[in-house]
Amino acid sequence: MYRILVSDPVAEEGLALLQEHFRVDVRTDLPEDELVEIIKDYDALVVRSGTQVTSRIIEAGKNLKIIGRAGTGVDNIEVDAATKRGIPVVNAPEGNTLAATEHTIAMMLALARNIPQANMSLKQKQWKRSKFMGIELNDKSLGILGLGRIGREVARRANAMEMRCLAYDPFISADRARELGVELMPLDDVIRNADFITIHTPLTKETKHVINAQRIALMKKGVRIINCARGGIIDEKALLEGLKSGKVAGAALDVFEDEPPLKSPLLELENVIVTPHLGASTVEAQQNVAITVAKEIIAVLQGEQAKYAVNAPTIPSELQDRIEPFATLSEKMGRFLIQLLEGRLESVDLVYGGEIGQFSGNTRIITRHVLKGMMDPILQTPANIINAEYIARERGITIRETVTEESHGFKNLITISAKTDRMGETMSGSVLMKGISRIVSIGGYTMDMIPEGYVIVSRHLDKPGVIGRASTILGEANINIAGMQVGRINPGEEAIMVLNVDSEVPPDVMEKIRTKVGIFTARFVKL
Repeated sequence: MYRILVSDPVAEEGLALLQEHFRVDVRTDLPEDELVEIIKDYDALVVRSGTQVTSRIIEAGKNLKIIGRAGTGVDNIEVDAATKRGIPVVNAPEGNTLAATEHTIAMMLALARNIPQANMSLKQKQWKRSKFMGIELNDKSLGILGLGRIGREVARRANAMEMRCLAYDPFISADRARELGVELMPLDDVIRNADFITIHTPLTKETKHVINAQRIALMKKGVRIINCARGGIIDEKALLEGLKSGKVAGAALDVFEDEPPLKSPLLELENVIVTPHLGASTVEAQQNVAITVAKEIIAVLQGEQAKYAVNAPTIPSELQDRIEPFATLSEKMGRFLIQLLEGRLESVDLVYGGEIGQFSGNTRIITRHVLKGMMDPILQTPANIINAEYIARERGITIRETVTEESHGFKNLITISAKTDRMGETMSGSVLMKGISRIVSIGGYTMDMIPEGYVIVSRHLDKPGVIGRASTILGEANINIAGMQVGRINPGEEAIMVLNVDSEVPPDVMEKIRTKVGIFTARFVKL
C-alpha cells in the first residue's frame, strides 16, 4: 500500500479521502533534517504553506511520486528540483478562489471606510466620527495586477460596485478582458491611473518587488494598495516610505515578505490594515483544497494524469479528449524515431499541421510526449512528461515547434524531424477517425503503418529479390511477419521497407539482414 506523508494541517475531508486508498501519516512541524530522514519511506507528500519542500527533501524522497500543495501557491516547494526528478507538483488552483476573492473585497472595503480603526476606537469608549471619514468605491478606478482566477472574480465584484476596472496581465487577450468588463493597459499605466491597486500574481523573479519606490512615485497621491496574493511582490521598505509621506493613503496586507511579520514597522502605522495570511482561511476553502489535492494524489498513484500539475503543461478540460489521441501518437513517434537514429541527439523540430492548429497554445503537452518517447529508450531512469523537456534542454537539445494550416492532404499531421551529430530522420503521423492513428511517412517515403509492436525498418535497393532475402532470414529464425509496408520515390533506386513482426528480433538475425546484398540499413524498433 502506498504511504502518504501529510506534514501540515489539512482538512479532515481530504485526509479521509486519502485514507480510503492509502496509509496516511500526519506529522506536522517537522524540521528539514527529520523530513530528509523519513521521506524515503513515502510515495507522496502533502503540504500547505508551512513546510519548505527543499531540494534536499526532494532528492531524499527516492520513492516520491507526487507532491501536493493544499492551496494555490507553490513558492514553498522547489519545483525545479521536483521537475528534474520527474515528480509532479500539484496544487488546488480553484479551491480557494472565492475565499481569496472575498477577502480582497473585504480588505478593500475596510481600507476605504477605516473599519478596523473605527472598531478599535469605539471599543476604547471613544466616539470620533470625523476621524474615520472614508471614501466610496463607486466610480473609483481599481487597478488589478493579474487577471487569473482570483483577479477575474475580483473584477466581477468591483464592476457590480460600479468601479472602473483597469488591469495588467500579459497573458490575457483584449477580447477576454472586455468580456470581463476590464480595460487592459501596460503595467505603468495601470499604476498611474488607479485609485485602488490590488495584486493577484504569483511571486516569481519577474514579479518580485514589482511594486517598488519607482512605481509608487508614479501613483496618484492618496492611492490605496491591497495585497492578498504573495509577500515579496511589494517592496515593503518602499511601501513604508510611501505610507509615511502620504503618497499612499493606506494599505491592506494579508501577506508579507517574512511571515510572521512581527517586527515589521508596517504594523505600527494606523493607515495599514493587516491580517495573518487569511486569504484562504474559510471552512469551505480548506475543505475544497484538501479534497482537490487528495483526488490529484489518488489519480497519479493509480496511473492517471494529474489535472493540476504546475510543472506540466495544462490542457483545458474541454480539449483533453481531443488532444489525448495526438499525445499518444506523438509519444510512439518519438520512441520510433529515436531508435532509427545514430549519434548524439542535437535538435528536434515539430510541425503541427491542419486541425491541430486549433490547439495552438496547447501543443506543448504533445511536444512533451514526443520528448518522453525519445528520452525513454536512451535513459537509465524513465522519462515522463514532467521531466522530458527538462532533460532534453539540459542535454543541449534544441526544441522547436511550428503550427501551420498545411497538412498535405490529411485532416491533421504531426511531423517530427530529429538530427544527431551523425544523421537526421523525419517521420509524419496522423490521427484518423475515432482516434485511430497511423505513421504516414518515414524519411519522405509514404506509407500507412500502425505504430504498434515490433518493427524492422530497412533502406534497400529497389531491385527484385532484395525483400525476399530479408524475409527468408526471418523465416529461418522462426519470426513471423505480421505486416509489410514498402515505399519508393524512383524505381530502381533506394526504397524503404517496414515490417511488423510478432516477436523480438535478436541482434544476430538483424546483422544477417544487414549483410545481404542490396540492404543499405536495417534497424529493429520496439514500440
